[in-house]
Amino acid sequence: MKKFDEVVKFHGHVCPGLVLGYRVSAFALKELGRKASDEEIVAIVENNSCAVDAVQVMTGCTFGKGNLIFKDYGKQVYTFIKRPSGKAIRISIDWTPPPETEKEKEMWQKYMKGDRSKTVMKAVHKRKTRKIDSILKAKDSALFKIKNIKVALPDEARIYPGLRCEKCREKTMEPRLRIKNGKMVCMPCFEKK
Repeated sequence: MKKFDEVVKFHGHVCPGLVLGYRVSAFALKELGRKASDEEIVAIVENNSCAVDAVQVMTGCTFGKGNLIFKDYGKQVYTFIKRPSGKAIRISIDWTPPPETEKEKEMWQKYMKGDRSKTVMKAVHKRKTRKIDSILKAKDSALFKIKNIKVALPDEARIYPGLRCEKCREKTMEPRLRIKNGKMVCMPCFEKK
């Protein structure tokens, strides 16, 4: 799985969230076509989890190209739009993790409280591996709720001139400047008391 190896290399490790993002992206590409070299595909992600790293690598949607849009809703939901057709799919994660024993839950709680003992780490690794295997082996229908939707195409990325903030002197994208005390300032300078 060459593409999966690229996803892991970009993210730095394998985890259930990354594998979910890999599966979401693979499904989206199957429906919408190949990876975007420019802005042919737009991804709207409703979380900032590990899964979004997989979305970037798999689909070619990035903040830098303007075709990765982040909505901070805390939901494992991903919308992909094909340009110029406007074909769009909304994928929400509907996966149920494998059941855990009371001992596994206890080990996870210890880990969350900072315990990195050999026993706890072994249990956490085993738990993570079971989840990853479950996600990789699951049918799409067991992982996702999928809807074909109609959405307005987001604007393509725009390039704005950088102007110097009259307070801190750092270059700032023109539409992000604000007026404070008669001066054009960046947002951080605008928000300072």
